Amino acid sequence: MRPYLLPYVWPALIGVLLAIVLLNAFPQLIGRSESPAIQATSQNSPAYRPSPEIRQAEPMSRQQGPVSYAEAVERAAPAVANIYSSRVVEREDHPLMSDPFFRQFFGDEMPARQRMLSSLGSGVIVSEEGYVLTNHHVIKDADQIQVALRDGRETLAKVIGTDPESDLAVLQIDLDDLPVIELADSGRVAIGDVSLAIGNPFGVGQTVTMGIISATGRSQLGLNAYEDFIQTDAAINPGNSGGALINAEGALVGINTAIFSRSGGSQGIGFAIPANLANSILKELVTQGRVIRGWLGVEAQELNQALATSFGLSTPSGVVITGVVPDGPADDAGLKPRDVLLAIDGRPIMDARLAMSEIAAIDPGERLPLTIIRAGKRLEVTILVGERPPPALRRPQ
Repeated sequence: MRPYLLPYVWPALIGVLLAIVLLNAFPQLIGRSESPAIQATSQNSPAYRPSPEIRQAEPMSRQQGPVSYAEAVERAAPAVANIYSSRVVEREDHPLMSDPFFRQFFGDEMPARQRMLSSLGSGVIVSEEGYVLTNHHVIKDADQIQVALRDGRETLAKVIGTDPESDLAVLQIDLDDLPVIELADSGRVAIGDVSLAIGNPFGVGQTVTMGIISATGRSQLGLNAYEDFIQTDAAINPGNSGGALINAEGALVGINTAIFSRSGGSQGIGFAIPANLANSILKELVTQGRVIRGWLGVEAQELNQALATSFGLSTPSGVVITGVVPDGPADDAGLKPRDVLLAIDGRPIMDARLAMSEIAAIDPGERLPLTIIRAGKRLEVTILVGERPPPALRRPQ
């Protein structure tokens, strides 16, 4: 190479290298087109598919839910008591005991004719006056009821009132500085809410189990005359009856009442009476000594399609009256068996139990318009609502 060209070689090489780098970084400078593979998926190509709009969730926070319910339990558990009831029953003598020959072998040591039956359950202290909510079946026919608090105090309780048709009872105890549970609005309970059951299962002592609200408004279970249960999968076992079902804040949402079980133990299906219903019955038992419910004096059966067709109805809406109590409100209003009850005060009847609950909420003495069908004819009837009597006094014909 000629000596006078050497000063121009290095600048030229540097310029070439810089051009290569720039072209690789910015191909549009020379109009480079996309590769055939990329062109095949361009927007104008038939093979193009727009990217789906996927809603990406925010990263989950491990602190979204509480890691412990100890505070909720501590607020509620002191107000949940153990209940021990006992009653004396007569023992039936063996037929041989009537024979003097066999009686001579016992002498003065004849077997006692009485024996003591005991049962256990739970209760919830709901007022500073010492009122305790529990189940009717926990204290049914009891001669003595003992209430044991979590702080170790024990006392005898007196029965203020019972309502077998909702399986609720109100007791009262006389102790100072009683712990009292707060009541939640059970009407706002939602499926999926955390629920905690507190009670005395199998008599082992106060126990807490956790689950969720599985369903609300459960009825037609054949447990009570009036059913509007909260269902939970929190473990409820014998001895939990009358105990508290609380929410994650420690407020009472229900009174634990029953379990659905094939073995006698918890199977994840438990039922509690809503706190709102329990509170209304508590107030009536305390102030009235009984629960006052509206009553028509009929027995009714829901219509199925076959029954509806036999009565000339196109849809199985309403209930058919199967029995009328003599001298009851329905009998006085002229209602008869085989009348089909379609509506109460203009509201169509869709469910027999819901209709019974609706009637129970009406004050006795009110006049209630009914829509019925009799022998294919639509009739309007006005009935004077009565007060629901004890079961033995309301047998229909």
